[in-house]
Amino acid sequence: MTCPGKVISGEVDQSAGMLDEGAREKGYALLCVAEPKSDCKVQTITEEEILDEAVSWNRFELAWLKGLSLVVLVVTDPAYTAAMAATMLPVRGSAAGLTASRQSTSRLQGSCSLLGDKALASRRATDATCQRGQLQVTASLKQVRDRIKSVKNTKKITDAMKLVAAAKVRRAQDAVINGRPFAENLVKVLYGVNQRLRIEDVDSPLVNVRPVKNVLLVAISGDRGLCGGYNNFLIKKTEKRAKELMAMGVGVRLATIGKKATQYFKRRKDQYDLSGGSFALGQAPTTRDAQAVADELYSNFVSTEVDKVELVYTKFVSLISSDQTIQTLLPLTPQGEICDVDGTCVDAAEDEVFRLTTKGGTFSVEREKVTTDTDDFDASLIFEQEPTQIIDALLPLYLNATLLRALQESLASELAARMNAMSSASDNAKELNKNLSRSYNRQRQGAITGALLEIVSGANAAGGTG
Repeated sequence: MTCPGKVISGEVDQSAGMLDEGAREKGYALLCVAEPKSDCKVQTITEEEILDEAVSWNRFELAWLKGLSLVVLVVTDPAYTAAMAATMLPVRGSAAGLTASRQSTSRLQGSCSLLGDKALASRRATDATCQRGQLQVTASLKQVRDRIKSVKNTKKITDAMKLVAAAKVRRAQDAVINGRPFAENLVKVLYGVNQRLRIEDVDSPLVNVRPVKNVLLVAISGDRGLCGGYNNFLIKKTEKRAKELMAMGVGVRLATIGKKATQYFKRRKDQYDLSGGSFALGQAPTTRDAQAVADELYSNFVSTEVDKVELVYTKFVSLISSDQTIQTLLPLTPQGEICDVDGTCVDAAEDEVFRLTTKGGTFSVEREKVTTDTDDFDASLIFEQEPTQIIDALLPLYLNATLLRALQESLASELAARMNAMSSASDNAKELNKNLSRSYNRQRQGAITGALLEIVSGANAAGGTG
């Protein structure tokens, strides 16, 4: 067989190769340099031919091969494959792009070592005339060290975010727990007044259920990411509800609270009516934030621009569980806030929650039941004012309390989801760091073994010459 390129000879600079001297003594065949896109043919050279060609097996320079893409190395003695397992300098790309396989004991005669981007592409070509050799793409020790360092730094960040989220979710959870009794009692009073209005046949636009032609959906999402599927689940729930209403021929308007939902639906403004407006959630929702949203919803409903207002938010259940909930906000119905549009109860008087505690310096959870003990509303109760006046006075308070509670529960759910996501990320980083360290140690040990083999083979060659 003939080499379509140039056989490396003594004219090559001997400053930067990785082939050891002992290779010449053990009958390694030499190298064939082929032009890009040329057929890969190998020329086997015996020891005598090596001497005739004055080929130096000490060290050689490949930097002059910039215009070439293939370097073919043929080894006739498989026992010395490990001694020959040296990093080959690629024509293009990283200098540590390809390393010889140290574990192969099969003959490399007639195989091709592909270097550079074009060579890697040609190796995948179905019409390539050369078979894949025993070289594999690996990372250098420095690259592995850098990645280990990067993973460790990432783990520090995720651990810190986990602790911050754990501290914040405790406060958010307390706010949810403390606000539930007030909201539940207020709802019961409104139910009683609403019942009285229906008994006395009093006309009030806030409680009358008129034919639904337009619905305002209020979606509450988070402002930030890195919280698992929290925002995605909420957005998908909103889209599903909007499509259901559209399928029934009902007009849908969207109002968004939180940057994630706002950004998502703004990118799809050709599909949805965003005239409901957008609002900021913030890291600590207050009554002022809730009041701003409540005023907008109230004006939309009273002006008959919308016939129904539905709230889509994430109900906080526990640190590991949350539910995307649809809640009818307006009009006030006999069931009202406690049951969703499907009549399914989403807020019972008794609920199980979890509280974060510390045991031995680590976070743990303990179960706690929050029960609201209230008497049923007395239907025979006599009001001094007209029921409509009471409704008009309580409605802003009801809207404010309901929205504030939804904001608090959404925030608690987001923080719990972020804490879980960062915990999983930290665990994954720990496992990845373990695997990378194992790979680094394996490569380092292989490099040391290769260096020792070079020393031994060189000593043997020197001894044989002497």
